[in-house]
Amino acid sequence: MTTNADSKFFQRGKVQELRAELNSEKRDAKHVKKRIVLKKIVANMTMGNDMSPLFSDVIACMSIQVLEIKKMVYLYLVNYAKNKPDLAQLTISGFTKDLADTNPLIRALALRTMGYLAVDKVMDSLSDHLKRCLDDKDPYVCKTAAIAVAKLFIFDRRAVESGGFISRLQNLLNHENSTVISNAVAALTEISDKSETFTFKINFSVANKMLTALDECSEWGQVYLLESLLSFVPTDHSDAEVIAERAIPRLQHANSAVVLASIRVILYMTNYILKDDIVDNLYRKLGPPLITLLHNGPEVQYVALRNIMLILQRHPDFLRNEIKIFFCKYNDPIYVKLAKLEIMFRLVSDGNVDQVLSELREYASEVDVDFVRKAVRCIGRCAIKIPSSADKCVEALVELIHTQVTYVVQEVIIVVKDIFRRYPNRYENIIATLCNNLDTLDESEAKAAMIWIIGQYSDRIENAAELLEQFQESAKEEAPDVQLSLLTAVVKLFIKRPSAGQDLVLRVLNWATEDVDNPDLRDRGFIYWRLLSTDPVAAKAVVLSDSPPISTETENLAPTILEDLLLHVSTLSSIYHRPLGTFIGGVKPKRIEQSSALVVRDFSSVNPHLDVVLYANTSKHLQ
Repeated sequence: MTTNADSKFFQRGKVQELRAELNSEKRDAKHVKKRIVLKKIVANMTMGNDMSPLFSDVIACMSIQVLEIKKMVYLYLVNYAKNKPDLAQLTISGFTKDLADTNPLIRALALRTMGYLAVDKVMDSLSDHLKRCLDDKDPYVCKTAAIAVAKLFIFDRRAVESGGFISRLQNLLNHENSTVISNAVAALTEISDKSETFTFKINFSVANKMLTALDECSEWGQVYLLESLLSFVPTDHSDAEVIAERAIPRLQHANSAVVLASIRVILYMTNYILKDDIVDNLYRKLGPPLITLLHNGPEVQYVALRNIMLILQRHPDFLRNEIKIFFCKYNDPIYVKLAKLEIMFRLVSDGNVDQVLSELREYASEVDVDFVRKAVRCIGRCAIKIPSSADKCVEALVELIHTQVTYVVQEVIIVVKDIFRRYPNRYENIIATLCNNLDTLDESEAKAAMIWIIGQYSDRIENAAELLEQFQESAKEEAPDVQLSLLTAVVKLFIKRPSAGQDLVLRVLNWATEDVDNPDLRDRGFIYWRLLSTDPVAAKAVVLSDSPPISTETENLAPTILEDLLLHVSTLSSIYHRPLGTFIGGVKPKRIEQSSALVVRDFSSVNPHLDVVLYANTSKHLQ
C-alpha cells in the first residue's frame, strides 16, 4: 500500500532525467538515492507511463543486495521483461547469484520473479535451479518453489513432466511445514487439472496428514488442502466417515471459502458412507454454517443460496425448520430475493404454507416488477405443490387480480392456467373474473394462457366465441405461442359447441393454412382440418384428451448433472448451476470414482414427480 510519504513520487517523470539520476556517480553509500529513483520509476509505471527505455539501467541495480531495492527491480522486470526478451536474458546471472544468497527472502523473491518472466532462457535457468530450491531447508523458499513448478508447467509442460518435478512435489506432501504442504497441493492440483498424463490422487494416510496440517495453514491454504481431499477415493466406509468427521470443525471457520470447501468435502464423502443415519446426521450439520453465511454481504449470501438450492435437491429435509431465515428483507438485492423465493418454495410444506403465503402476499405488493412476478408465480406453484393450500392460494390470486395492476393480473392468469390443469373442474367460479381483464393483456404468455382457459372451458363460457374472435382479429401480429393456443382453443370450441364455433373455426383454419408462414401453425391447422372433416370422433378424442398431469414447475436438475455440481460446490459451476465444462474449456471433469466403498443411493423418492414435471413443461404449448 502506498504511504502518504510515497505519494509525492506519483508525478510524471521524464525518462532522461530518471536515467541520469539512476546512473549518478555521486556518493550514495546506503543507496538512498537509488531507492528514491526506483520509487519514481515504479510510480510512473503504475500510472501507465512507459518506463521500458530504462530496462538496462534498472537491471544494473540487481547487484545491490538491499531487499527493498530488489523488490522494486523485480517488479519492474515482471512488467517489462516480455517486451524486452533479449535484454531479459541479461538478468539470468543476477538471478543465479540471488538464488545462492544466504537470505531466504532474497532467494524466494528471485525464484518467484523468475516464474513470472515468460522468457525462454530465463525459464530454462529456472528449471535448472528449481530442483535445488525444492529441497531448500528454509520453508519459505520451499513453498515458493512449489508454486514456481506450477508456473513452469504453464510455460513448458514437458520440462515439468520429464524433469521429475511432479514426484518432488508429491514428496513435499510429507514436509513438516503446513504452508509448504498447502502450496505443494495447490501446484499439484493446478498441474493435474491441465495435464493429460497426470492425475492427482492421495491415499488415506496423506489425507489424514492434510487434515492435521489445516490448523497451521492460512485460510487459502486450508481451502487448497480441503479441496485436495476430493482426490482421495475411500476403499472402506470407515475411512470416508473419518474424513467427513474431521472436516466438520472447519464448518465453524470465519472464512466463507473454508466453510464451503468443508461442505464440498463432506458431500463428497457421503457417497462412500454406508449408514443412512450417519449421512442424514452429516446433512443436518451442514445447515447451521450455511445459514450463518446468510449474515454476510449480499454476494456471499447469493453464493450460499445457490449452493443451498443444490443441496436441497439432494436432501430436501436438511433445512426444513429454517424457512423463516429465507424470508426476504426490504434491502436485499433483487438477485438475493429471487434466490430466497426459490428456496422458500422448496421448503414449503403443509405445516408452514400459511406463513409462506402471508409473505408472498406482501411481496406481491412490492415495487420491483420482476420480484412481484416471481412472488405471484410462487403462490400458484404452492397451490400445485400442496393440495390442502390450493383454496387459500386461489383466494390470494383473486385478490391480486382486483389490484388491477397490469403485470400482476397477467402473471395471475399464467399461474391460474396451471392450477386449472392440476385441479380440473374445481375453480371455474373465477373464470368470469379472469375474462373481465382481457383488455389488460399485452404479453404473449398471458394471452396464450387466457386463450387456453377459454378453449378448455368454452362449454361453460357463454360468450367464448366472442372472446376468441377478439384474439383472432389481431392473430397475425401475435407471437407463435398465442397463435397455436388460439387455433387449438377454437377447435375445442367447435367440438364442444358446434353451432357457436362453426363460422369461427372455418375462418381460423383458413387463416392458419393459407395466410401464415409459421410451419408449426400451418401443419397443426392441416391436421385439425383433416381430423374434423374425416373423423370427428377421432378429432374429439385427440383435441379433448386429458392433459398430462402437472406437478410443481420446479426446475430440478437431472441426477447426473446434480451429482456433478455437488462435486463443484463453492465454484462458479455451483452458482451458474451448469457443469464446469460448459463454460470453461480445458478443465478435467471431477467424477465420483468407482470403489468398493461406493454407495449408490436411489434419490428418485426425493422428487418422485420429476419426470412428470419435465414432461408437463415441454408439452404445455401442445394443449
